[in-house]
Amino acid sequence: MGKKAKTGKGKERAQSRKLDKADLPPPPAPVHDELGSAKLLDEPKVPGSGYKALDREGYDDGGVADLTLVIDLEDSVLRRKRGENAYFTALKSDLLPRVTTAHYASMTRRDQKIKLAKLLFSEEDEDEDDTNPSEVYTEAVFDADDEASKKRRLERLNSAKFALRLSTVLREPACASLSLSEISKRYLSCYGKEYAEAALRCADKAIEIASDGFYDMDNIAIEANENPTMDPKYEQNATYPGLSHPTTLKLQALRVSQLCLRSAYLHRGNALAALDRNDEARESYEKVLPMLENEPRCGRLDWERSSIFVNIGNTFSRQGNYAKANEQYDIAEKLGKEHLETKEGNHADGMGIMIVGMRARSFALKKAGKDDDGKKQMREVLELQKKLNVELENQKEKQKAEAEAAQEAAQAKQQMAVQ
Repeated sequence: MGKKAKTGKGKERAQSRKLDKADLPPPPAPVHDELGSAKLLDEPKVPGSGYKALDREGYDDGGVADLTLVIDLEDSVLRRKRGENAYFTALKSDLLPRVTTAHYASMTRRDQKIKLAKLLFSEEDEDEDDTNPSEVYTEAVFDADDEASKKRRLERLNSAKFALRLSTVLREPACASLSLSEISKRYLSCYGKEYAEAALRCADKAIEIASDGFYDMDNIAIEANENPTMDPKYEQNATYPGLSHPTTLKLQALRVSQLCLRSAYLHRGNALAALDRNDEARESYEKVLPMLENEPRCGRLDWERSSIFVNIGNTFSRQGNYAKANEQYDIAEKLGKEHLETKEGNHADGMGIMIVGMRARSFALKKAGKDDDGKKQMREVLELQKKLNVELENQKEKQKAEAEAAQEAAQAKQQMAVQ
């Protein structure tokens, strides 16, 4: 029961810790109702955004609902696990996991989660090299990079490591898994093949968290260090259930683990490709495809699909099998074409997807000794890139005009209300 307060101040503090159930928010939605971005919107979230699905009615939300599921700002998982009274009592007493040192000490658990979301999901700098999406593995030439580019890549690696550190303190395994996938990507971006083993290790740990087994949190947290090295005599103590474990699925939607696995298997494939283990890389990429089968056809998800097909094609190209590689590039290019052939398709994304597939084919042709065909394909890429640049400018103008029109309508409505 604990000791009862005897002094006036003690009684005041005890009273302040008591919950008023009338002030509590509604309980979390049932786990089976948490569909994330698989549930399409009736209207586009942003006018002129081009998020119309090709294969069904509705509009993609740009991944916002998936982000909400992963970050879990409302602590739905913890509330289901502890119960409403225990959770809000702990919250009021500041007993829930959060960073309590340095300038983060003044931030609430919710604010720290918002910071974590920004670290994991913020848009990359506009000057980032966009000749290929970051999900497509290509052998980088680091000697040609300027110091500013190298510094920027290193900053992003450090940001991903900080996101992992924050995820482990907040005890958010989904964010920890995505952080490890991001670290894996950043190792290859910063150092290339030299750090491919480290990239593979991080991707494997991301899969471990999202799996149906158990994992060791200490073995995960060490990857946030500058030079992670585990004692060779260390015995793992895997006691945390993975995101696909039956215990976890009672508290959190299966979709969360699938989102993490999609990212982890893709970056595991990239790490294996960097190690020239192309058969294993292809196997890793192919594990993503079944998880995308029932996802809507929209620009955002077709980018993910096309990245997988281009990566698979590149594994065949590196093995000298151009015919098999070209089959994959054709699939990727077709995904983009279908957006151009649909009135409400996302034409900018469609052209971008086509460009990535065509560019990969151009390099594969050169690797196969078909230089003239490769040059011809690259000329087609450059022509389509010009059209894409025009389309992007038109989109910006259209969105600007629609935003101004919406603002004027809101102001007119406000003036009418005042009158």
